Parts: sequence; structure tokens; C-alpha cells
Amino acid sequence: METAVTTVDQITQRRRGVGLIAHDPALSAGGYTLIAPQTADGNVYLVGIDGEVAHQWKMPVRPGRHAVILANGNLGYNGNHPQSESRYAPWSMWHGGDFYEVTPQGETVWRYEDPAHHHDAQWLPNGNLLYAACEPVDAAFARRVPGGTPHGDDEVMYSDVIREVNRAGQIVWEWHARDHLRPEDFPIAAGFGRYHWPLVNGLAVDANGRVLMSLRTTSGIIGVDRATGRVDLRIGPDVVSHQHAPVPLANGNILAFDNGNFRHGTHVVFSRVVEIDPATQRVVWSYADDVVNLFYTPFMGNAQRLPNGNTHVTESSTGRLFEVTPAGEVVWEYVIPWFAEYPDEAARKTGPGQLNSVFQTFRYSAAQLPWLRD
Repeated sequence: METAVTTVDQITQRRRGVGLIAHDPALSAGGYTLIAPQTADGNVYLVGIDGEVAHQWKMPVRPGRHAVILANGNLGYNGNHPQSESRYAPWSMWHGGDFYEVTPQGETVWRYEDPAHHHDAQWLPNGNLLYAACEPVDAAFARRVPGGTPHGDDEVMYSDVIREVNRAGQIVWEWHARDHLRPEDFPIAAGFGRYHWPLVNGLAVDANGRVLMSLRTTSGIIGVDRATGRVDLRIGPDVVSHQHAPVPLANGNILAFDNGNFRHGTHVVFSRVVEIDPATQRVVWSYADDVVNLFYTPFMGNAQRLPNGNTHVTESSTGRLFEVTPAGEVVWEYVIPWFAEYPDEAARKTGPGQLNSVFQTFRYSAAQLPWLRD
């Protein structure tokens, strides 16, 4: 007897609806959203506010993390380096290391490789690239790091190295977490592995040239003086929890995506976007869903303050993108419609199934894309 096969789509997110979900043109900032889905085989999409694909790039490797539009109109792409040796179980999902600058027509004008790269990279106004890499630490140092869940006696711990390279590929600045952070002061969350400390998953440079770093496994954001390497700002786990994407704002505050994993004092996990005054360490603005568990991504995510004061939000694990006003009203929502599995077995072990996830997305105005009108 043959087993009947259902005609119902088994991808839950797609059943709930994809593409443009809602749009209030009177209150939305408008523009175009750049999307580099993690499993879309190197396809990068520029999506208009009404959900149409306005432009597309086909890159030679899948994204390691995200893509951005540079000031000159080119695409800055953080690709997944195919020869990056595995450091630990989720490495295949987390690493990038194959960087491309590509014209709107698809011509590669610059490329840089560092197989040790993971997570974030910032394309700086001077043309340099700032990114996170990692290096192993010795067993004696690893023993000094409190917390976390070990995965065997022989587990290697990696620590972060932040590098800035120029257009010639030369390292012009480097910062080692193990040289500047006292491990006893930065414990790993009890439910997280001990393979990466403190896991810098987000970078930015503020108006004073200070480098902001998001510390994933220890929860918190630090600011590093470039000249001395000294930490002169620390926003701790009492404010954010397993967060991503610190963004310096024009008013001096810091916008961040607060994922909410292992948040103290809560029994329901939820994500939120927070604006933090670094001088007082206080959250001066935040967004969370009224039904808090309806907005949550345990990994990845970002927020972008738009010119009209609204905030563009990436709920990464579900491929849900939305725009909220300062009052917290959703005025645009879009769900990424491209689903696929990760192409390699190592990534599928950590992230199984048909996914539409994305590391980060960014909104651009028509004025930032003059080539789109040509």
C-alpha cells in the first residue's frame, strides 16, 4: 500500500507567508533592502520596498555572512572561504574570509582572503577592511576562562583577533583579545560551548575612532582605543544578552540587536532592539513585540537606524525583515522567500533544514543607488 504524500508545504515559514507582508508608504522610509541569504548559493538580492527584485548579483561563493553597498556604489561581499579549515562544530556556518568588491555589473575590482575570519567585517570609508579573525589559545589560558559547557578534555579554545587591512592586503592594525581582556572578568554563559572566547560577532567604529566590539559568548559590548588597545567602554550582560551588531548613532548612542539568549531574570526568550547611552549604560529606546516571543532569533540579527528616524530590523533565523517607527509601530514587513539547505554537511549539522536565514540586511535610499536608474 502506497503512503499518501501531503500537498501541504512542509516549510513552516513559507506556509505563514513570504515576500511583502505589509507596507505603510506614508510612514515607511522607503528604499531598497540588500539581502544575501545564507543558503542562496551566492545570490545577492536588492529588493524594492514593494517586494520586487530590483537587482541581483551572483557571487562565486555563498555568503560567509553579509553584503553591503559601498559609498562608491559597489557591492562589498563577505564570502564563505572554501578552503577554511574547520576550527569547531559551527565553523562552517560562521566563517567568511573570502571578501569581494564587485561593481553593479558583477566585475570583481578587489579581493582579499583570510581563512581565519569569522562573523563581521566593516568596509571603512578609507577603503580599508576591518574584520574579526580567531587564533587558538594555550590550555593554561583556556583554564582561566570561567563558565561555558566543555565538549571534551581535548577541546581547543579560540580567541579573537581584530584586523584592519589596506587595499594592498597589508595588516595596518591588529588587536588580540587575549592580550587586553582579563579572562576572569569575561565568563562564558553556562549554556554555551567553550570553543570560542569571547566571540566578537559585531564591529563598528564610532565618531572618535574607537572600535566597538560585540562579545557574543560572554554577553556585552566593549569599546577599544585604537592607539593603546585598552578597553575604555564596557556594556555588560546586565544590559544585553548574546547580542549582535553594535552601531554608533549620530547622537553618540549605540544601537544594538539584543538576541536575548541566556538573559538574566526571564523565563521566556525574546529578542529586542536597544539604543544605549554609553555614558550612563542605560537603554533609552527599545523595541520588542507586544507578545515578546513572537520576535526572537537566537543567532545573527541587526538593526539599522533610517534617515526618517525609523529602524530597519533583521530577525535572522526566520528571514523576517521589518521597519518600526520610534513609537514601535511596524510599517513594513518582508519575509525572505528563498529557501534552501546549506550545501555542506558540516553546516547542515548545525543548521539543518530548508532555511531562508540571513546574517544581516541593510536598507538603502534611491540616492545611494544612482546606477540603478541608468
